[in-house]
Amino acid sequence: MLKIGILGSGSGSNMQSIVDAVEAGTLDARVVCVLSDVADAGILARAARHNIPHHYVDPAPFKTKLEGAAEERVIGLLQEYGADTIALAGFMRVVKSGLLQAFPRRVLNIHPSLLPAFPGLAAWKQALTYGVKVTGCTVHFVDEGIDSGPIIIQRSVPILDDDTIETLHARIQVEEHKAYPEALRLLAAGRLRFDGRRVLGT
Repeated sequence: MLKIGILGSGSGSNMQSIVDAVEAGTLDARVVCVLSDVADAGILARAARHNIPHHYVDPAPFKTKLEGAAEERVIGLLQEYGADTIALAGFMRVVKSGLLQAFPRRVLNIHPSLLPAFPGLAAWKQALTYGVKVTGCTVHFVDEGIDSGPIIIQRSVPILDDDTIETLHARIQVEEHKAYPEALRLLAAGRLRFDGRRVLGT
């Protein structure tokens, strides 16, 4: 059974998909805690509704990364709750080597594009503006780069002629909510193995 610690900054819809899979018995895991760098983030309210331990961690003085005292606090809380797998779910900070070394090859992220295309912020907007015909989402292991870690699962989403930023983002999120629990199922089943950058067993 995976013991998942979730880090997020926003509404927590991907956290919800993980919790729903656990509660439905389709994911052999337990969400042991939810942490956020935003004091009033919706993800904390979602955790409270499911009686999951949750904490705000002050990220100061950094604006875009998790480092220093905040990183130490996050690692300490994850270890205190017994987490062995970390799921970044809309966590809007770059994680650094301290967290990755504390949980080697056990930190996962979901990104709203078919990586390596369109890393970084608002990837659905990037895809629509660029004019590609297909985008999607990617679940990957996290490394020290920006959305550059080994890929576990990808799901594609066509871009329609009448798509807006909002409609495209909504359709990508539908696939995200399927892909993240599936990637965690594969990890829980011990099926994932590495061959260089390639993740096999999917």
